[in-house]
Amino acid sequence: MANSPQTRKRARQSVVRNQRNRSYRSSVRTSIKALLKAISAGDKDGAPVAYRNAAAVIDKSAGKGLMHKNTAARLKSRLNKRVQAVAA
Repeated sequence: MANSPQTRKRARQSVVRNQRNRSYRSSVRTSIKALLKAISAGDKDGAPVAYRNAAAVIDKSAGKGLMHKNTAARLKSRLNKRVQAVAA
């Protein structure tokens, strides 16, 4: 257990931030799964809409420091490639 006031506060902050990050990470994964579901179904109208939603959530998580900006860009690029393949 933390002994100094500073380490006690850090432990409290760590718990709160862990819960917040877990929630953000879950929303990213959920939006990606919705997109992949639309792609696998061959939904030409739903896939671009799902991609826009997923890209927004991914950008927001990258802005909050949940993932690196390059990781977010790579993920969006790969997803967009799959959406374009469905549209074609």
